[in-house]
Amino acid sequence: MHFTVTADTDVGIAKETNQDSMVVKHGKYYGGEVLMAVICDGMGGLDKGELASATVVRAFLRWFGEELAYELENPDMQVIGGKWSLLLKELNVRIQKYGQARGISLGTTFTGMLFVGGQYVIVHVGDTRAYRIGKDLRQLTVDQTFVAQEIERGDMTAEQAKKDKRRNMLLQCVGASDNLKPDVLVGDTKKGVYMLCSDGFRNEVTEQEIFDAFEPAENVHGEAMHTNARRLIQLAKERQEKDNISVILIRTDWE
Repeated sequence: MHFTVTADTDVGIAKETNQDSMVVKHGKYYGGEVLMAVICDGMGGLDKGELASATVVRAFLRWFGEELAYELENPDMQVIGGKWSLLLKELNVRIQKYGQARGISLGTTFTGMLFVGGQYVIVHVGDTRAYRIGKDLRQLTVDQTFVAQEIERGDMTAEQAKKDKRRNMLLQCVGASDNLKPDVLVGDTKKGVYMLCSDGFRNEVTEQEIFDAFEPAENVHGEAMHTNARRLIQLAKERQEKDNISVILIRTDWE
């Protein structure tokens, strides 16, 4: 498996600081290539959201540098997902204690993917998202939000959710949840494009526009991926998206 990656972020038109944090780590081992991608959307007053998201990203950078080699001896994506969940639970407690000691509220969403040996694992908290783009656009994660819960129950339509004032109300958040329960998803890696994004990237852009921009035939190399990502970021800003805007694109090809 070969990976081509681009990552782009923008503060947007309204905020003074970018509270999104993201990281991509790409390496090789005896079984081929390995890639980790993480995106976090921080929340909190002033720069505290940025602190929360950056704290989580740094922890996963350490995990990649210190723990991944042991996992690659006998990769089990479900086990890795469980360890990522435990790490997020530890970070949840740590960030909560930091906020309580200072009388502030802060937290972050988390969507992380690890690709190893033809498989991937996704661990997810909040409303950042992971998608796969092949012949169509498929959302892999489920938003942990009030409106997503109402849609699943049949008490709200998707169109109603887009206009509901509670659409940004999170059910879970790293740093602000009493009992954090990350989602863990394991799957086989397919040829195509995988995308991680913050809600600021997708709020004002349609799924059809995302598919048209990122379908694999239009993104055969990193330069095209970067150009298309910047074009959609600019489109979101032109449509008055007020949040920070971040996206990671990962093209997967079998060698």
